[in-house]
Amino acid sequence: MITAAAASALNFVDDHEVDLSSWTRTIFDFGETAWREYQSADWYVTRLREEGFDVEAGSGGMPTAFCAHWTNKAGTNGESPTIGMYAEYDAVPGNCQDASTAKRPRSGLSEHAGGHTDPHSGLGISGLGGLLATKAAMERHGIAGTLRFTGEPAEKVRGSKPIHAAKGYYDGLDGMISFHPFYMLPLCNTVRWDTHCGAAYSMIYRFVCDQPERWGLSDGAPIPQSHSAVRAPGANDALMMMYMASKALRDSMLPHQGGWSISEAILTAGQATADNLPAGLAEIQYMMRVPTIAMAEQLTAALDRNAEHAAAMTGCRVERHWVCKSRPGLANHAMAEITWEALNIVGAPRWDETAKAIVREIQINAGVEAMDEPFIDECTKLISPREAEAILRRDLPPSQINSTSDDYTDMTWHAPTVRFYVARPALKAPKGYAYPGWVMNALGGIPATIDPMVVCAAKTVALTALRLLEDEGARKLARDEFIERTGGGVGGSKWIAPLCDYEPPIHFRWPEYVTTARGREWWIPTGAQ
Repeated sequence: MITAAAASALNFVDDHEVDLSSWTRTIFDFGETAWREYQSADWYVTRLREEGFDVEAGSGGMPTAFCAHWTNKAGTNGESPTIGMYAEYDAVPGNCQDASTAKRPRSGLSEHAGGHTDPHSGLGISGLGGLLATKAAMERHGIAGTLRFTGEPAEKVRGSKPIHAAKGYYDGLDGMISFHPFYMLPLCNTVRWDTHCGAAYSMIYRFVCDQPERWGLSDGAPIPQSHSAVRAPGANDALMMMYMASKALRDSMLPHQGGWSISEAILTAGQATADNLPAGLAEIQYMMRVPTIAMAEQLTAALDRNAEHAAAMTGCRVERHWVCKSRPGLANHAMAEITWEALNIVGAPRWDETAKAIVREIQINAGVEAMDEPFIDECTKLISPREAEAILRRDLPPSQINSTSDDYTDMTWHAPTVRFYVARPALKAPKGYAYPGWVMNALGGIPATIDPMVVCAAKTVALTALRLLEDEGARKLARDEFIERTGGGVGGSKWIAPLCDYEPPIHFRWPEYVTTARGREWWIPTGAQ
């Protein structure tokens, strides 16, 4: 049944489609990457304050995070629940793509700059649209309660949520709503049931060669400082040994663990001038996504051993700095049912003939024959949580409880949490063909193709939030299940405490946009000739 408040929220989203579209494109065009989302975070903070929210900028010690609150004290429902929602807005280096039907970076940038892949630009505005629709309905219909909206930077390295969780930003919530654009079948227009995302650890190994003169020391004599003298291998060699040893780790150890992935990224130290001096600093980041914390600890121990040996062989010392330590997710069927009902009211997204014409042009530019119905069938269909769960479980061993990765999982240990998906535009492909990455990235920025997802998700967020605010029985079911699954709630016998025991890793050389005498550019030169 659609309540009067729910009807108001749905109308609010419809009435503000133009705003949501414009805002989505704004964040898409910022294209800022992990820990450096300055314009994006400032945009949200300004917007939320204009909408009457109290906003803490830089929450949790993270300059591009925030936490916003708004309370309606004039409600008549006798309760004052607190409901959580959030925005993500980080992009991915090396994926700069214009909102265009052809492959090209955004104006003035190279393809190496940041760009939205998932796209978090649409994810964040979906959350914001649902938030504002809920607020408008609360005001109009006298519903008491508090809305909490967090800004979550660096999701691509699972950055902010473990930190926010450890610092109490998810405590005291009666429900948390997590949305993500569909990214893999069968998780398209559905809600997660039992198999939530797994654990993740990420760290930076920093190799420092600050005493190179001691590496080849013989009979107490110092190493001569000349271009022909013996020199320590240095930090670059340490990094390469670490890189190769850990590649071997994948082959020998990880395939036998099940449900894992591990990837690395080399952070620059700016050593562009060649000389016969050992590199003094080199950094490599690892991200592991695994079902369990125990697996993450096991892999970390192996990486630590590799790092120590690489440092010893190259005249370096090594430091390990945490980027994230994230818990696996906890299911809540009561919350899933609430959101599934909301998604059924809203329905799957639909794309009109304008969107299809744009997509056909993309297909031609990607070397594919244009199709009459270019979107995959699943994009416009709902699939029940239980049915999606059964499909997801087909390729997983019975003992594996968690699969794939996203850091919303840290929220699930502090409040009853739902995770739902709405289809982003995805295209049919001829047999044996895979679209290049720019196609999906472009579809996330073109209003005609991404707006249907944003509208659908915003409505689903709002209906879920209002159900929790208005229905005490639904809240109790979700809370009771949370208490049962955690063995007593926060601090209970089955509860997993936050793993974050580190400060926000904001001081590293993360890729970003810079302003110099040459103007504003990506830290890798634009390549313009």
